[in-house]
Amino acid sequence: MNASSLIQKVWNFCHTLRDDGVGYGDYLEQLTYLLFLKLAHEYAQPPYDRETHIPKGYDWASLRSRTGEPLERHYLTLLHRLGQGTGMLGAIFFKAQNKIQDPAKLSRLVQLIDAEDWISLDADTKGDLYEGLLQKNAEDTKSGAGQYFTPRPLIQAMVECVRPEPLRTIADPACGTGGFFLGAYAWLTRPGQTLDRRQKEFLRRKTFSGNEIVPSARRLCLMNLFLHNIGDLDDEPTVDRTDALIADAGERFDYVLANPPFGKKSSMTITNAEGEEDRDALTYERQDFWETTSNKQLNFLQHIVTILKDSGRAAVVLPDNVLFEGGAGERIRRRLLETCEVHTLLRLPTGIFYANGVKANVLFFDNRPKDGRVHTQGLWIYDLRTNQHFTLKTRPLKPDDLRDFITSYHPENRFDRTETERFKYYPYADLITRDKASLDLFWLKDDALDSLDDLPSPQVLQQEIIDHLEAALTAFRDVAAGLAK
Repeated sequence: MNASSLIQKVWNFCHTLRDDGVGYGDYLEQLTYLLFLKLAHEYAQPPYDRETHIPKGYDWASLRSRTGEPLERHYLTLLHRLGQGTGMLGAIFFKAQNKIQDPAKLSRLVQLIDAEDWISLDADTKGDLYEGLLQKNAEDTKSGAGQYFTPRPLIQAMVECVRPEPLRTIADPACGTGGFFLGAYAWLTRPGQTLDRRQKEFLRRKTFSGNEIVPSARRLCLMNLFLHNIGDLDDEPTVDRTDALIADAGERFDYVLANPPFGKKSSMTITNAEGEEDRDALTYERQDFWETTSNKQLNFLQHIVTILKDSGRAAVVLPDNVLFEGGAGERIRRRLLETCEVHTLLRLPTGIFYANGVKANVLFFDNRPKDGRVHTQGLWIYDLRTNQHFTLKTRPLKPDDLRDFITSYHPENRFDRTETERFKYYPYADLITRDKASLDLFWLKDDALDSLDDLPSPQVLQQEIIDHLEAALTAFRDVAAGLAK
């Protein structure tokens, strides 16, 4: 069976399970467990003969030798047993559950995976299959998985501007399903890029480091990396199941590429004496932070500055409130402009993220030694929002939509730039004297304000109204939460 036929076969079975109420997310998890076991089984055979650390009786052979209800019972036991393991094995199966309630369907999925020689498929085929499922899962708005999925064209553009180099480390403190890691991997292995043996080994085992506190997202991330030939069966996971904001772990990285979780406030669920659940604001007390705040986005921004090497570079997706919020937000912006070289801001359009109501930007900055000098000379801002209309279904963001930004960014030499209609330069002196040092800057005129003929389609207008209302509701909730304290 060729690659395209296999992908279609896997997709078709996914649709069969959806008829039974099994969503893309649940299907993905079961596929992850079974694919991992099948790959481990193949690696344990000649000519590889590798030690997989999977206990006998809880391996692939134990699954394919059973059908029906005996398979279902054993599968449940297997998931629990492997979830107690260490390393990559324990990380993949941590808190694993069986979501396929029909034993016959589970048997068919085992047979489907068993019929193929997965090792013989190249990393692109396996990776494309898995990435396609991840995207479908993100598009399923009921699953909520969209918050872990950054549009791939945006990732590609960010990576192409930053241009990570071999033998350098890359971190993402909220890595979701691993999109930024795979974007960087694709850049480092692009056609025409030749890596020597040392560089290939470093790329596979030492380049990437991340955090993801949601077990299911972390599991999908690890499998996504593994299927793209990053990491190995007996490696320790490169993604920690810890909250990156809790403490400074001490590691420093050459690059940070990230899209921290949407939502303004950090919180945790607590249970009171009556057994009722409530959510309490979570404030991180860290000596390395400039300001103590419960604003999750501001905390991630401060954390990213901490984990960068003195020469480290970052590209981070941030919501609009980080650009203009007063109080701690203003003080953090001023410190960021002073201590780092904040050089580029990409204003993103609405309608490109799977979570509604998101108004976001990409901030590019380079860390600098803490020598008391002001390091930001000025900020280049590219407006991709004004007069730009996107929706996930009818007008999704595509790589070509970001091509002019990449050209304007001029990654070959970002000090040699030219202003255009959408790309404008603001000196540091102008930024620092603005009210609250706000970086929320626009200069283009909205054409729709002058002519009804320039209005976008009803579908686009509908989505933009929803996005604006969602953003307003989020802001009102934050105000209400503050007043309730």
